[in-house]
Amino acid sequence: MVRGRVLPVSGGLLAAGALAAIALGSGADVKAAGPGFWPQWRGPVFTGEAPGAKPPTTWSETRNVRFKVALPGSGKSTPIVWGDALYLTSAVPAGAELEFTVLSLARKDGATRWSQVVRRETPHEGTHKDGSFAGGSALTDGQRVYAFFGSRGLYALDLTGKVLWEKQLGQMRTRMAFGEGASPALHAGTLVVNWDHEGDDFVAAFDAATGQEKWRQRRDEPTSWVTPLVVTVGGKAQVVVPGTHKVVAYALDTGALVWEAPGLTANVIPTPVSAGDWLYVMSGFRGNALRAIQLSAAKGAITGPPTIAWSYDQDTPYVPSPLLYQGGLYFLKSNSGILTRLDAATGTASFTQRLEGVPNVYASPVAADGRVYVAGRDGATAVLKAGAAFEVLALNRLDDGFDASPAIAEGDLFLRGAKHLYRIAEK
Repeated sequence: MVRGRVLPVSGGLLAAGALAAIALGSGADVKAAGPGFWPQWRGPVFTGEAPGAKPPTTWSETRNVRFKVALPGSGKSTPIVWGDALYLTSAVPAGAELEFTVLSLARKDGATRWSQVVRRETPHEGTHKDGSFAGGSALTDGQRVYAFFGSRGLYALDLTGKVLWEKQLGQMRTRMAFGEGASPALHAGTLVVNWDHEGDDFVAAFDAATGQEKWRQRRDEPTSWVTPLVVTVGGKAQVVVPGTHKVVAYALDTGALVWEAPGLTANVIPTPVSAGDWLYVMSGFRGNALRAIQLSAAKGAITGPPTIAWSYDQDTPYVPSPLLYQGGLYFLKSNSGILTRLDAATGTASFTQRLEGVPNVYASPVAADGRVYVAGRDGATAVLKAGAAFEVLALNRLDDGFDASPAIAEGDLFLRGAKHLYRIAEK
């Protein structure tokens, strides 16, 4: 079943060469990280893809589970993978307070390598009933691990767990006290933090080695939970920060505004994806918004063609971020198991289909080895054959529920549940 409309902008279908670039992704990033790494929550190429990895298609509590370990506290953050180590964040109860904790586990067996409490306090406001005080995922450049706990600070740790520096940025006041959950972006030694809330908003960049602030730009947005995305255009890096009022790109080195486009819906959460010359931004709370933006043409105020090539106005995600894989743009309707695939070059819908057995989804889809993985809140993960035809290969169930997005590295699939972390691999 195909639903929804692609809204072409005059003169605005993607150039013929774009499809190959979309399918290949960013070769430089692939070579730098390799199939054994998942350095930030959307993977080594920031699209949800794990190039070169070959995780299993089927598993259960008694099949292909290499380890299942209990995790302290609670967290919705995705585990990241660097070599033989995993890193993740958690909020651990300690009396009336919480210990905001960064953990490192052994990739082989899940044993705790170290656990570092970076701050202990009682949060000033609550979270959404399905939320967590550890919503932001860790990220790494192989030299340091970075963790962002919002109102509890931004931290850099070495690979043994020693805190190297921290930055306190103030207290967020989120819409409806829904809590905090954005992760930073990291590119070429610069960390970027999005601070959109119900107070004074800003986006700020920090030196990853020292924590020194490089620049800060004011914004005027309601609360968002979106992780910024760094793209390279004409050899220069830009950081894209979507919002309800505007989608804005800033020069990574100076913070200067490069371009701005019309905003999305309320409560912006999904992180953008990009490949080649094309950027895809979307959100789906109290409305539907998806736009394909040509980066090489993006300058100043963008309102239409040729820069906004096409848009789509149905079934876009609220919480899950999109997946860009092999020329397809995959996304879930709101927080449900209704999956849409668009041709990323044209915006044409290949399918919109319900994933039977996966009714509720907060986790973002991921992909590897010609397959798409969608993990659900009720413990089931659907595995589909990638491509224009809708084909479910397997439906796998575990005794946990999954809100955190999966991570993939080589033959491993890591699923963080409400209580346990699983390593899924062929035995």
